[in-house]
Amino acid sequence: MHELKTLSDWLLMLEKLHPKAIDMGLERVWQVKERLGIAFACPVITVGGTNGKGSTCAMLESVLLQAGYRTGLYTSPHLIDFNERARIRGGAVTDDDFIAAFGDVERARGDISLTYFEFTTLAILLIFSRAELDAIILEVGLGGRLDAVNIVDADVAIVTSVDLDHMDYLGDTREKIGFEKAGIFRSGKTAICSDPHPPRTLVEQAEAIGADLWLIGRDFHFSGDKQQWNYAGRTQRRNSLGYPSLRGANQLLNASAALAALEILRDRLPVGAQEVRNGLVMVDLPGRFQVLPGRPTVILDVAHNPHAAATLAQNLDHMGFHRYTFAVFGAMRDKDIAGVIGQLKDRVDHWCLTDLPLPRAASASELMQTLAGAGVQRSDVSGEEKTIECFASPAEAYSNAVSRAKEDDRIAVFGSFLTVAGVMAAHSQGRR
Repeated sequence: MHELKTLSDWLLMLEKLHPKAIDMGLERVWQVKERLGIAFACPVITVGGTNGKGSTCAMLESVLLQAGYRTGLYTSPHLIDFNERARIRGGAVTDDDFIAAFGDVERARGDISLTYFEFTTLAILLIFSRAELDAIILEVGLGGRLDAVNIVDADVAIVTSVDLDHMDYLGDTREKIGFEKAGIFRSGKTAICSDPHPPRTLVEQAEAIGADLWLIGRDFHFSGDKQQWNYAGRTQRRNSLGYPSLRGANQLLNASAALAALEILRDRLPVGAQEVRNGLVMVDLPGRFQVLPGRPTVILDVAHNPHAAATLAQNLDHMGFHRYTFAVFGAMRDKDIAGVIGQLKDRVDHWCLTDLPLPRAASASELMQTLAGAGVQRSDVSGEEKTIECFASPAEAYSNAVSRAKEDDRIAVFGSFLTVAGVMAAHSQGRR
């Protein structure tokens, strides 16, 4: 593949490399990992779950950076640039480093077929293995047991939440999905679950393999008031903490899981009280109940399943008064679109539905049909006009919402990462 000189050329090639976008299983990716000799001497924290993975990873990275550690962070998917997926010491990996690693993976794989996610995961792990890091944080892509990230044995594995998503691959109940997510646990290592109601299968799997399972409410917990909060684990307390800069109702669950992981690793990665405070206050993660400056208020949230949509609805309820709420919404067809709409339909006055540039995306007209099935009409019982409009792109839907919204209104952009990414790009261009 010597002719591939740019990162974009490589990514285009990788999209066509495997006949399936998702091909569950570890045998192929494990073989290539062994050929590449990928191994880590530093602690590895793997984070899985239905929602909250990205926030937990971001908090861990931020606190460890404040403590002066050389971190590697792998998350997916990205919003704008592919480079967002891999960070070393807080900075995105460069195109040149990706191109070099892609070339090494291509040579090592031989005739083994890899998906886009598997290939890029191997490349990022290879980059991390060469970077002399103190700590590595890996976000699971889908599920856990058969996700490519699971070729790495984690010193600490976190499951943030378990709910219904990716049901075609993971199963159609929380118990089935909980078993899949528990696949990142390791015998003799610590497992953390910050879901207040963990599935029985997750607990049983941890017991079956001899993992040391920490449960929220039993082994670690949090408390607080409007000014500050406290963390308490099995052997460590963190008091008088400022609230994380990430907004949202569930962020203390995510922060507590991060602090539990740091408690477990404190002999290898000691972190002081002020470093924890600074890390939580300074953490940043675009697209997770991100409120943009200015008026009207614009909220970006990659809520694309009912559990995340319920959290978004709760967060919207906790905001100050807004006259009308505009929704810019686009989603993948394989998601529980009706479930997402069901959580948010009572909070939205005007719907701006958008097509997305992927074959598996639901069209704006399909979203409109789902709204109708949920009883969302163009006018409410009081006769006040409500609108439902369809657009060809997130940028067009967002432009329409901005043109109609007043200063005391708000625009909630949610659904697929592609929806949020399209609006982020349009908003950025509009400020130039």
